[in-house]
Amino acid sequence: MDEPTQREVSRLVSHTGQMLLQHGAESKLVSDICCRLGEALGLDSVELSLSASSMVITTITHQHCITTARRCPDRGINMRVITEIQRILIMTEKGLLDRDGVKARLSKLSPDRYNRWLVAVMVGLACASFSRLSGGDWAVFSITFLASFIGMLVRQEIAHRHFNPLLNFGVTAFVTTVISSIGAMHQVGNQPYLAMASSVLMLVPGFPLINAVSDMVKGYVNMGIARWVFASLLTLSTCLGIVGAMNLTGIWGWL
Repeated sequence: MDEPTQREVSRLVSHTGQMLLQHGAESKLVSDICCRLGEALGLDSVELSLSASSMVITTITHQHCITTARRCPDRGINMRVITEIQRILIMTEKGLLDRDGVKARLSKLSPDRYNRWLVAVMVGLACASFSRLSGGDWAVFSITFLASFIGMLVRQEIAHRHFNPLLNFGVTAFVTTVISSIGAMHQVGNQPYLAMASSVLMLVPGFPLINAVSDMVKGYVNMGIARWVFASLLTLSTCLGIVGAMNLTGIWGWL
């Protein structure tokens, strides 16, 4: 493999790793896919160094090394992108795609998302179902659905405007808790405080916490700690929003 070809393959591998990190893949998966893709395209080996918001990749062929660094700003969790990249890797390993084919597939890959109204409705139903499972009646179910539905719309709008995720979670928790506390103010339903507790469950950072534990268990301790700290900060922002709303309304029942 000559140097121009190695540089082209290096760009493909680094772009692949960048997309995986940006869309929420765990560190072990990022490392495995980049190494396998590089070897499938003719490299001897690929070495990676991952951090919370960037990555450094070194490709090696015939003892000639090319190192490149990439920033990896968060683009939101999107498993479709990760799944499609895995399909591209498998097709490359089977000889169905060459360098040009991989490049074309990656360039067409876009993080398609569900309709925002559908997401808000389903999140509202999920949170309302938790309140129902916890013993709330249909009045509590309705209050929980309304609060989490509006809260999800607020969260989507803030994210669309590219504000800091910590601010997003704090404001969303504040708005959701203010709306759900209306039921507690007027004693709507058999357990009105359930609505306040259930409506903010959409803000639990489950995926980042799972990835953090997975990274640490699989040997990527630095990445795991970084993700754990970020998930903890999101949780802290949510708590501040909830406490702020309770201070405003004077409703402290479920704490």
